[in-house]
Order: sequence, then C-alpha cells, then structure tokens
Amino acid sequence: MKLGIIPVEDHPEVKLFEIGRIGDERGFFSETYNERDFRREGLDVRFVQDNHSLSRQRGTLRGLHFQTPPHAQGKLVRVTCGAILDVAVDIRHGSPTFGRHVAFEISAENWRQLYVPAGYAHGFVTLTDDTEVQYKVTDFYSAEHDAGLRWDDPALGIDWRVDAGDVVLSGKDTQHPLLAELPPYFEYTQSD
Repeated sequence: MKLGIIPVEDHPEVKLFEIGRIGDERGFFSETYNERDFRREGLDVRFVQDNHSLSRQRGTLRGLHFQTPPHAQGKLVRVTCGAILDVAVDIRHGSPTFGRHVAFEISAENWRQLYVPAGYAHGFVTLTDDTEVQYKVTDFYSAEHDAGLRWDDPALGIDWRVDAGDVVLSGKDTQHPLLAELPPYFEYTQSD
C-alpha cells in the first residue's frame, strides 16, 4: 500500500495523509493504518482508542473539541461514508499560529486522513447526509478533561461551507467559550 503525506502550510504538526487503495470489480482493499508506515511519515504516536460517529443530516457540526492535559488527545480522522470539512485550530499559547486554523475536505471518495495533534481544537461539519467518521485517539476519553472552543467565534474566521442557520449542533457545542475566554491549557514549546 502507498502512504503519502501532503504538507500542511504553517502547521507542520498537523498531517494530511493520502491512503492507497487497490480496487477491482469486487470493490477495494485499503490498509488504513500501519504503525511502521505512519512513523516513517513523521507520525510517531500511540493510539489507544477508536471512535466512530454517524451524522444523519448534512450540516451537522461536531466541535470544536479537545481534551486538556494530562489527558490531551491527538486524533487521526478518516471518513468511511460521505464527506466532511475537517478543521483544526491551534490553541497553544505562544505558538506562531495560535488562533489560526487549517481546514480540509475529507471524504470516503478522496480517502484522506487528517492527524490533529494535542494542543489543537478539532471539529468537523458534514457536507453530505449519512456521514460516518472514524478516528483514532492517543489518550482515553476523560469527561473531566473534555473541553471545547466556540465553533462560530469571529476571531477564528472559519468558513464552515454551510450556512450558520443550517448548522445542526448539540446543546453542549453551543456553550463553548470564545478563544479570548479560553484558559491557557496548552503552552507552545519549540519541540512541538
């Protein structure tokens, strides 16, 4: 299988991967994760939990989420049905890219995967009905450390590609603070 990496401008900690598929008249086969290959491409982390979400309606927005230390999570995100706009926001105080985001379309068609490291808030909006997202995380879920950032904070300038009035949110995701109100959970170091 071929694993490729697409450089993410200004955010080298975020990694966009292209995953190979072998197809024929029966369908396809894909090795979606191989620790050795991902390490060779600069992703040297240990995953401890797999998550899977189904969003029935286009415009379902989940985010922007993160876990605080000592249970911060990195996430390797892929889509097995449908398409999303996947967003990562740097929330590491002192980082040259603090408060800036990257956004990529991830879909079952393009078969890309996005790695969002700890220190970034993560969220996505579904671009199709019945979208399934699967992601690996580097630490176990901890309700006590579960946190978020306001998805529509004007300071972030995120174009979610869905009209705000059409966004489907959980009650929890309407309550997150703005970036300016967010405590300094993460500090940037040169080794990041």
